[in-house]
Amino acid sequence: MSNKIHPSAVVESGAEIGSGVVVGPFCHVGSNVVLGDNVQLLSHVVVAGHTTIGAGTRIFPFASIGHEPQDLKYKGEKTTLTIGANCMIREGVTMNPGTAGDEGKTIIGDNGVFLANAHVAHDCVIGNNVIFSNAVMVAGHCKVGDNVIMGGGAGVHQFCRIGNNAFIGGMAGLENDVIPFGIALGNRAYLGGLNLVGMKRANIERESIHSTRAAFKYIFSGDQTVVEAINSLDSKLANDKIVASIVEFIKAGADRSLCTPRSKDDIG
Repeated sequence: MSNKIHPSAVVESGAEIGSGVVVGPFCHVGSNVVLGDNVQLLSHVVVAGHTTIGAGTRIFPFASIGHEPQDLKYKGEKTTLTIGANCMIREGVTMNPGTAGDEGKTIIGDNGVFLANAHVAHDCVIGNNVIFSNAVMVAGHCKVGDNVIMGGGAGVHQFCRIGNNAFIGGMAGLENDVIPFGIALGNRAYLGGLNLVGMKRANIERESIHSTRAAFKYIFSGDQTVVEAINSLDSKLANDKIVASIVEFIKAGADRSLCTPRSKDDIG
């Protein structure tokens, strides 16, 4: 399949272009960029740096992809941005490569949806099938799991982790880690319960949902510390695969504290 490069577009020498690629009017593709098969840059898209874009991804006007990270410590070292297949990257989205202060790479999974003016900062690792609504802001070094949905205008502090299938409410100001299947709401964000809708959409069995709800209430009851609670969790609950993933996430720890409920009313 032949490529379609608009006469007004600039594709620098050295760029690797797959088959069936469309580069629309007034786009600019840098010399170290790799565009997979059937990638579409609709118009006025700039892709710079050592950036690889997976097959079938579509990027809309005025997106800025792969320019140097917004980090004052960055001194021009070679770092990378890798975007997976079949993503939708809408107008004005910005995505930055990594820095030498981390592993030097930003990674974005497959099938992601990034709506207008969303931002993914340096050194982030973003999972598959995520949805970032308009104006979502994710600061550097964050880890976002698969199937995460983030509401419009949500902001995430650097080094935060968000577990698989979590839901971050619109306008949330998240400064702590969110467990898998958790819901974070508010500014500053608190843990508002479990993403039961997401669990049903993921075809989680009813018994597992009941076990997860019971474990959630026990872990965040406030009767003991979270660490004490997961260490004393009933073995039947602990053996459930969803509960086990939450426990593993908590035990892994990181740079940020854990997002917790405001009160027992949030536990359900």
